[in-house]
Amino acid sequence: MERRSQADRDTVTIEIVFAFVSGALAAGLVFAALYGPALAFDLSSTTDRTLAMVGGVLAATVFLLRITHVLWRFARRPGGDGGPA
Repeated sequence: MERRSQADRDTVTIEIVFAFVSGALAAGLVFAALYGPALAFDLSSTTDRTLAMVGGVLAATVFLLRITHVLWRFARRPGGDGGPA
């Protein structure tokens, strides 16, 4: 098994951080778009809770999908962590 260089390890670390940060931003935007009306308008408590729950579930889904997409794309590119180039 071949040892990775420091540059290779740094590249993987940067890609992981990018995946998490971009996933968090995308999830935050989704949650804000769904829960924003509850903050802007006087909605019933049931509607408020429903928007918060749906927004949270969709935000978590977007977060996981974004991380998966970024890391799979990185692993499949030539020279990525997907095996021989």
